[in-house]
Amino acid sequence: MVRISIPPTLRRFCGDEDSIQVEPGTVGTAFDQLRVRFHGVHERLFNPDGHLRGSVLVFVNEEDIRFLREHETPLQSGDEVTIIPAFAGG
Repeated sequence: MVRISIPPTLRRFCGDEDSIQVEPGTVGTAFDQLRVRFHGVHERLFNPDGHLRGSVLVFVNEEDIRFLREHETPLQSGDEVTIIPAFAGG
């Protein structure tokens, strides 16, 4: 299984879980599994056009998916996906 770490700001949309286990595949299929299980979280991560919001960073085993294969990044059993909502401040 692949572990998705859920940040505190999104846990209320994921049954208050701090992590979710999904089947191996790709980052995209992992997010599909997350969306099916927890309907409210998808809108917080993705724009209406289906693209990951610019304020959300995603890492696989501590590597930014923007420098890998983005949503096509393969996931194997034992991998960890980390979601980090980036907030602007001032």
